[in-house]
Amino acid sequence: MNGIEATQAIRQYEAEEGLPKTPIICITAHALKGDREKYLEAGMDDYLSKPLSVEALRKAVSRWLGNDEAVLTAS
Repeated sequence: MNGIEATQAIRQYEAEEGLPKTPIICITAHALKGDREKYLEAGMDDYLSKPLSVEALRKAVSRWLGNDEAVLTAS
């Protein structure tokens, strides 16, 4: 199962069970023109391309948590 299939399965399950939408952030090496739109149209909420910075991930997680307090550290 790839990320698009997993997202579709999650969205279907949420709809069937009446669950709130779980934020899904796509992290991919696919960074060609149109890739962002493809993933967002598939039901993902955000898109980050590799190479990924900790700061970009922190901002995306904060955006979907609804705060600026997401704590991520590089290990």
